[in-house]
Amino acid sequence: MTPILLSWHDLAIAALLVVVDGALSLWLGLALHRQLFIAAARMVVQLIAVGFVLRAVFYADHPALTALVLLAMAAMAAREVAARPQARFGRFGNFTIGAGAVGMATILTATLALTTAIRPDPWYAARYAIPLAGIVLGNVMNASSLALDSLLGGVAAERVAIEAQLCLGANFRAALLPLIRASIRRALLPTVNTMSAAGIITLPGIMTGQILAGMDPIEAVKYQILLMFLLAGGSGIGAVATVYLAAARLTDERQRLRLDRLVRKPV
Repeated sequence: MTPILLSWHDLAIAALLVVVDGALSLWLGLALHRQLFIAAARMVVQLIAVGFVLRAVFYADHPALTALVLLAMAAMAAREVAARPQARFGRFGNFTIGAGAVGMATILTATLALTTAIRPDPWYAARYAIPLAGIVLGNVMNASSLALDSLLGGVAAERVAIEAQLCLGANFRAALLPLIRASIRRALLPTVNTMSAAGIITLPGIMTGQILAGMDPIEAVKYQILLMFLLAGGSGIGAVATVYLAAARLTDERQRLRLDRLVRKPV
């Protein structure tokens, strides 16, 4: 089946739906029309720019250029992980944790898929490595930011209980274990919900795009299942790594709770 290519005219017609949303905002007094139009314009400019960059990178297909793009993507994801929690470590602590967790989880899951399931030649080909790493990065970023925000917020709220356990002789890991479990669980719930709803309540975006592009539905389903497994694994690795890296910064060699290392983000 020949793929159906979209024209700029087709996109302009679809953009009328955003105009409808703006009109509804004005009618109902939601005061969202300005933000909506700015967000839509930014989205179009950003995606077009990314499209031209990826076209050039795919054409060059050089390992160093591919690695540079992936590093830039990982750095931006780490920045998002660092910026979202209300509490943060000083001296770029949140960024360091985010970079370590996001980088490790993405490298492990993307490399596994490229070398075992997808197997392009070469396995690090830009056309495959960059989109795959990109979708994994997005989910790992969300899981890591949720885990970090939950842990840091929980430690501040449960300070008295944690310090009481430490005074009674518990080690720091045992005192923090309930918060560690709760933070990882919170980070993984969106992925669990997405997997539970896939195919019954929703058709995932990647699968829908492949079907619209002309791929056989069964083959599109196979790719979607592979991606869901990768996203689940990457999210789990990222959340666990984030929580344990953050927990290590919250204590010292004397097993004390070091909340003095945290600063609150201005509201």
